[in-house]
Amino acid sequence: MKVKFSFLIALMLAFILVLAACSGDGGADSASSEGEEEEAGAEENDDSAAENDGTEGDSGEDGEQVLVFARGGDSESLDPGSTEDGESSRVTRQVLESLLNFEEDSFELEPGLAHDWEVSDDGLNYTFYLEEGVTFHDGTDFNAEAVKTNFERWADPDHEYGFADDNYVYSMYGTMFGGYQGDDGHVVEEINVVDDHEIEFVLSQPLGFFLQNMAMTYFGITSPAALEEYGSDINENPVGTGPFQFVSWSKDDSIVLEKFEDYRVDGQPKLDQVVFEVIPDNAARLIALRSGEIDIMDGLNPDDAAGVESEEGLKLYARAENNFGYLGFNTQKEPTDNKELRQAINYAVDKQSIADALYAGYANVAKNPLPPSYMGYNENTEAYEYDLDKAEELLAEAGYEDGLEIELWTMPVARPYMPDPETVAEIVQSNLGEIGIDVTIVREEWAPYLEKTMQGEHQMYMLGWSGTNGDPDYFLSSLLHGDNVGSSNREFYANDEVDELLDQAKRSVEQEERASLYQEAQELISEDSPMVTLVHSKPVLATTSDVVNYVPHPSTSESLAEVELDN
Repeated sequence: MKVKFSFLIALMLAFILVLAACSGDGGADSASSEGEEEEAGAEENDDSAAENDGTEGDSGEDGEQVLVFARGGDSESLDPGSTEDGESSRVTRQVLESLLNFEEDSFELEPGLAHDWEVSDDGLNYTFYLEEGVTFHDGTDFNAEAVKTNFERWADPDHEYGFADDNYVYSMYGTMFGGYQGDDGHVVEEINVVDDHEIEFVLSQPLGFFLQNMAMTYFGITSPAALEEYGSDINENPVGTGPFQFVSWSKDDSIVLEKFEDYRVDGQPKLDQVVFEVIPDNAARLIALRSGEIDIMDGLNPDDAAGVESEEGLKLYARAENNFGYLGFNTQKEPTDNKELRQAINYAVDKQSIADALYAGYANVAKNPLPPSYMGYNENTEAYEYDLDKAEELLAEAGYEDGLEIELWTMPVARPYMPDPETVAEIVQSNLGEIGIDVTIVREEWAPYLEKTMQGEHQMYMLGWSGTNGDPDYFLSSLLHGDNVGSSNREFYANDEVDELLDQAKRSVEQEERASLYQEAQELISEDSPMVTLVHSKPVLATTSDVVNYVPHPSTSESLAEVELDN
């Protein structure tokens, strides 16, 4: 990592302040009012010291290794259960740990904070045996009581650490465990602390993907002492047991983590510091990578992949196809509450042209809201092929033969499933113009975009979904179950028959039965057309050749514990 120009400016300012202080002038007016400049100055001091010592690359003071990971957008919250944002999970994955882990390149389960587990024959009792001698970053002990506290605060809106009065909503808990405490569908009946390092979950009914949930980043365990200390500010002060501990967050700029010296795994982490930096533009991130200012970049433009692959000093990576990008409709708001109109738009969008123009061979056209590799994927669902005649016919049936005006909200940041959302929006705008629909593109910053679409202010919007537990329920129920309207279900889509199929699949532990139920649900969803499924992408990203032991995970949230810099 080369020293940034902005860092040099910050260092010069700091030097001026020191001189001012020595001369008796407090220099208050000279101090930066922005936290990011102060933090940048601190990092610059480390880098400068390293250069003065004759070390190179990302070595900081005393040869410390500092890795900069650049991404397109900032995190939404660092309290993992209170967000469904992938940029948040990417960071919290380093700071907090779950009871189980996924293998480094798949969704196969392996031990996490629990080194072993048992499941009763009826699928109702899960016992986890916890690692001993583990401490949180604040020095307090990790134990079964800490696990219970976290799960209870997610489940109970009235819990003292649920922070409902501060508008915290643990939507992914409700989605993955059938609701909240007191809800009919909530499956967690009891949580019993057997002893300090043994905990039992008793379910009211089977849940086919309970163990998969236990490895999700959303359910990383926070220090109860930190919950008491920070209260509702815990979303900006995460304290876990992970390989890195939180240092600072300069909004829309950078998040700084540092090595947790007492991490439970010997020899990890290799890095001394990780900086998650926001560089919204894909091309600008690539320039920063080539110049050595950053070490890893997500959101590489697919068109740049071939050049990166052949370029000395860089490495190209592609994640597994574990997502889909889509155009969603608000099915409870005019005019997109009209099914025929939604179907017409589905036929009018040229999905293959989008895949060909923007993904350079790293995407396939999607026909279901589920990746093809997943259990229960329906090969026989009829795709909405590009057909303007059919689109115009349906538009007339919907009562809009003379056309209409409609808004399309577009994402302001590149995401793994959509590296160039602005161009996708323009293609859709052009496509719909062919059948007389006048599209106005609406642009919002990332955080308000997520909030306002969750509240249903949109007619059409663009987003996508990446799998985080390897189970089809995470896609289908999260996005399209009626219970999740107004949270992860931004389509405001509710179909009782679909909900019943998804609920049956959720409660079954027989995988063949679950697959059949999901296939049936996809047929109904396709007919209702609550979204235009665009593409399944294979997201490409790049690193400098100095980065070793980096393995991109299909979930997009990989551990950096074993990564190091060879320079």
